[in-house]
Amino acid sequence: MKAGIHPEYNKVTINCVCGAVYATRSTANLEKIDICGACHPFYTGKQKVLDTEGRIEKFRKKFGTHYAAMNKKKES
Repeated sequence: MKAGIHPEYNKVTINCVCGAVYATRSTANLEKIDICGACHPFYTGKQKVLDTEGRIEKFRKKFGTHYAAMNKKKES
């Protein structure tokens, strides 16, 4: 490896907002992160299931059946 062209690879302590602390090495100067493996919903199993029926009802309430009929006329 050539000398003087590579970034410095230093020890870094990363703190998550949930309180988890990770000791690692990096070329970047990271201090805080927003989400980690300890608090991410995918890894903790606390995922929220979106209510798709509620979204459809909200759309129909906002636009009604008139919007769907208008699109069918345009396609014809």
